[in-house]
Amino acid sequence: MHTVELLQEALETARRLGYEVRQDWLGGNGGGHCIVRGRKWLLLDVAQSADEQLDVVTEALRGDVGAERVVRSPELAQRLDVRRAA
Repeated sequence: MHTVELLQEALETARRLGYEVRQDWLGGNGGGHCIVRGRKWLLLDVAQSADEQLDVVTEALRGDVGAERVVRSPELAQRLDVRRAA
């Protein structure tokens, strides 16, 4: 699976887990994730490559206990190091 496709799947997964996703030009300074007033936010810097953005999303998903049940592809599960049920 290509990086861009994997990024799209990761973003879809984040949205299913309740993340509000913002994609803005941050000048290459990077994005991140946080919780503000009980809402989960994921900020992506569109100045970064798809691979760098994917790193930001997977970092957020790794810390989310619900990720294991909503990850669909083996590629994303491997990237997250999620143990999938056989």
